[in-house]
Amino acid sequence: MTEAEGLFRTRLTAAQTALMLEALRTLQGWGYSDEALAVQLNANQEEVDRLAERLKGDHKTTRDFTLTARELHVIHSALTAVATTFISSGGFSEEGFYNKTSFFRENFDAMALSIVRAVDEATTP
Repeated sequence: MTEAEGLFRTRLTAAQTALMLEALRTLQGWGYSDEALAVQLNANQEEVDRLAERLKGDHKTTRDFTLTARELHVIHSALTAVATTFISSGGFSEEGFYNKTSFFRENFDAMALSIVRAVDEATTP
């Protein structure tokens, strides 16, 4: 990842892009109000839809993206928030999480941490 004038240029593998998109789509599927999304992602439904649309693609090739810090924040928030939607009185449902997202929770956590580290590296003099 590189940073120039507040924009972050990054190359994402197909799996990374699919993971980010799945996080956004999973949260879209809950139908939260704009107010609830603002609390969860600091974005409204229109912003989430627009970002999801940008991430859509064949998910078979590595692709270059230019994202703002705000967009990276929304993606990071989505990656960390998805797991909370699988908590019930019985605790966290790892099976339910995997069945819905086709990824393990650790994949989401690792991607969220990777975003923070990449931005730190790109912005540290």
